[in-house]
Amino acid sequence: MRTRRGTAGRLRGWGGTGAMGLACVLTGTLLLVVPQWGTGKDDGTDRDGPAASVAAPARAEADDCNDRSPQPSSDDGPTIDRIKNREVKKLIVGVDQNSYRWGYRDPNKPGGELEGFDIDLAHEIAEEIFGDRDAVVFRAIPTNQRIPAIQSGQVDMVVRTMTVNCKRLEDVDFSTGYFETGQQVLAPKKVKGITGYNRSLAGKKICSASGSIAEEELTKESYGADISTTVPNQLDCLVRLQLGEVDAVVTDSALAAGQAAQDPTVELKGKEPFTTEHYAVAMKKGSDDLVRRVNKVLDDYRKDGGWQKSYDKWLKAGLKKKARPPAPEYRD
Repeated sequence: MRTRRGTAGRLRGWGGTGAMGLACVLTGTLLLVVPQWGTGKDDGTDRDGPAASVAAPARAEADDCNDRSPQPSSDDGPTIDRIKNREVKKLIVGVDQNSYRWGYRDPNKPGGELEGFDIDLAHEIAEEIFGDRDAVVFRAIPTNQRIPAIQSGQVDMVVRTMTVNCKRLEDVDFSTGYFETGQQVLAPKKVKGITGYNRSLAGKKICSASGSIAEEELTKESYGADISTTVPNQLDCLVRLQLGEVDAVVTDSALAAGQAAQDPTVELKGKEPFTTEHYAVAMKKGSDDLVRRVNKVLDDYRKDGGWQKSYDKWLKAGLKKKARPPAPEYRD
């Protein structure tokens, strides 16, 4: 795989009060369920030149680390044995519960179960390991706590729109990529001055999620924007945008498309993302057997139509384009 080589004002609209309510419900629910990190308790449970009308050309991170994942395998190993042999016979997966179409709770449906593209994948992994797609416990993980949650053993893996890059590979292991995306600017439609990731951001207040690729990219090149606003969860940026506290958000284009579907008053600025990234499943460093098993799930998921079925159900309408999973690249 080649990786990315204040005071509340008047609401700007949320496509109706129902959708605004959805954001509040999701954010509030997240605060209630986030575990206390570090307890050790296992409860089973993102240049130069004038402003342009499009974003800067997409760039990829230099190939300065071995970002390929090990070959898929059905064999068990020490990590999988530990998962299978603990008292609660379930896979514990860190997910998002407030990213529309990826991992979220629909307040209009009874039961409040998590659903979305990432949730489908987590069920597939559970079925491979336990023979039961429902043998999974979901833990809501803020963006800036994804790696700590893995390292502390709070979760077995994170399936949460997480991009592979060299820096993160120092801390966790990744599966092969299961989705290609990139960073893009999200702003209200009525704000005509912002045209993309370029000098049109000068003097604008921009929000990003702490620990995200967006934050990294803005630190490298802000184009004169105020980038002091960072939040634990990406949806919080959208809420701040709605409250008029920031002028724009930088985030993954796939996530931003979901938010634009929630709120018809905002839109993606620039024709294309300015980075190229792959989402992958993150696991604890050294858990080679689990990484190989997840790669097998992904290999099957691509071939048997499961990936395409999930994409068509959750993402196609919002992204408005056909898509296929990125081809896996394994170590020799």
